[in-house]
Amino acid sequence: MGKKVNPHGFRLGLLYPWKSRWFASKEDYQKFLLEDVALRNFLMKKLKNAGVVNVEIERSIKTIKISIYVSRPGVVIGKGGSGLEVLNKEIKRHLGIKESDAKTMRVEVKVEEVKSPDLQAYLIAQRLSDQLVSRYPHRRAITQALEKAMDAGAKGVKIQLSGRIGGAEIARVEKYSRGNVPTQSLRSDIDYTEMPSLTRSGYVGIKVWIYKGEKVLH
Repeated sequence: MGKKVNPHGFRLGLLYPWKSRWFASKEDYQKFLLEDVALRNFLMKKLKNAGVVNVEIERSIKTIKISIYVSRPGVVIGKGGSGLEVLNKEIKRHLGIKESDAKTMRVEVKVEEVKSPDLQAYLIAQRLSDQLVSRYPHRRAITQALEKAMDAGAKGVKIQLSGRIGGAEIARVEKYSRGNVPTQSLRSDIDYTEMPSLTRSGYVGIKVWIYKGEKVLH
């Protein structure tokens, strides 16, 4: 079972919390869900240079709390917090919230620093995607990513590429690993992501698993 589903979804509620936390009526559920998806995609794209890893959204009656996890928080905050103020206004505009309205929703943005970027599957996949687009040798790129993750303290790393790798005529799947990645154990703290790399030869899919050790189940 552990090899058939998303490792994060497999452990949701046991090891990991939900990325969106709120309660909504039947009429508002679809609206809030689509808003969260659009907002998260907007922030992940806009803050790419800041090394964004994750965006968590928590809603209450009149407040929306957004926690952004990045490897370079200074890029988001800016000088004297100016960047954070601009981002707050853009988020309100994206959600259609008017500041002039007295009954408007309040938006709180919190930036959290990710201390070990080389242990974040999303950042590793993003770096590999950029390297494949720039026609960097894929085996060398993957070897470097594996070594950096293991040096940063990972217990195991697995990377999979699928598609026309290196511009090959026939699509194939290549798997690379270091250490141990026990995907079927619910106690395993596994960071996982999948991302496309749109190369000149076509679509190359990237999947990254990083095993960080075991956690106590809630």
